[in-house]
Order: sequence, then structure tokens, then C-alpha cells
Amino acid sequence: MDTHMHNLLHELYELGQKNDAHEQDRSKKMLNLEPDTAQLISILVRSSQRKQLLEIGTSNGYSTIWLAWAARAIEGHVISIDRDEQKLLQADINLQRAHLREYVDLFHGDATEILTTFPGSFDFVLFDADRISAPKQLALLLPKLAPDVFVLADNVLSHPDEIAGYLAAIKEAQGFEHMIIPVGKGLSVAYRTIV
Repeated sequence: MDTHMHNLLHELYELGQKNDAHEQDRSKKMLNLEPDTAQLISILVRSSQRKQLLEIGTSNGYSTIWLAWAARAIEGHVISIDRDEQKLLQADINLQRAHLREYVDLFHGDATEILTTFPGSFDFVLFDADRISAPKQLALLLPKLAPDVFVLADNVLSHPDEIAGYLAAIKEAQGFEHMIIPVGKGLSVAYRTIV
């Protein structure tokens, strides 16, 4: 990663931290991935050659930049969804600053509704938004996933009650190996390969 990209990501993370420390309204918080989590996800994408990436929860584009940077290296593409129009506008600007905008399609609206319109097939999914809706979103996605797929979710350790339904759903999903990695706020990593 070059200096420009590293400095931009550091700037966005720090701005997000400052914003979240002073913002009382949860909907206006950035709630970015922790840097170690973002780097691990980027390594997973690059090393496993993921090409069709889906991110649920764009926020200001911090994690989206990590995904897009990895996708560019392997000629992949990212679809990212967020319900907050202002955050998507910030993400758009930040992706342009990172010179990665062409690798990302941004969608505004309710992820559960939007997912019904996608044909698939995704080989990498990151849940980093509304944890309560994640089980329903996972159910919608299962038929649209590539046989060889990673499905990740953040905040497993920081919000165990909210994400419990998702964890139960991914453990019940057929053919997945699952583990929780104690990095950042806790990362659920599920992998399926159907030969």
C-alpha cells in the first residue's frame, strides 16, 4: 500500500473516531472497522482472489476503500449498500480521493430490499451494518452466493446480543466452516467450498 493510500485511510479512521466520540446519535456515527480488522479482510480478499464483493454498511467508505484496494489488485469489484445518503456521498468522495471509485458500485437504501434485486453471485460478503437484519439478509443471499464463498460479519464481541441471530443463522447454513477471530470488535468468518 502506497503512502497516499495509507495516509488517507489513517485520516478517515481518525476522523471517524473523533466523530463517534462526540456524536450522541447512533445513526450519525461512522462506526468504522478497526484498522487490524480492515487489513485482515483485505488480506483475505487478495489471497483468496475474491472477485465479486458485497459490503452491507458503507458508512464513509473506510472499509469500502480497503475492499476496493484489494479488489483492484485482483481485477475484482465491490458492491456496497448503505441506507444513509449523506454517508454514501462521503464514501463517494473518499473513494474518488483514493482513485478507487471505478471499482465500487454504491447503492442507497434498505439492504434487505436491495438484496432481493441482485442476481448474484458473490464470492465475498461483509456484514457491517444493521446486525438485527443480518439473518434475513443472509437468508436472501444464500442462493446468490458462489459455491466458494467467504461470509464475514463484524462486531461479534462488541455487540454479542445484537448479532446472536446472525451467528445462529450462519452456523446453521449448510456447508460452512465458521470461526470467530478476536480482532478489532470481533470478526465472524465463515467459509464454504462446494466441489
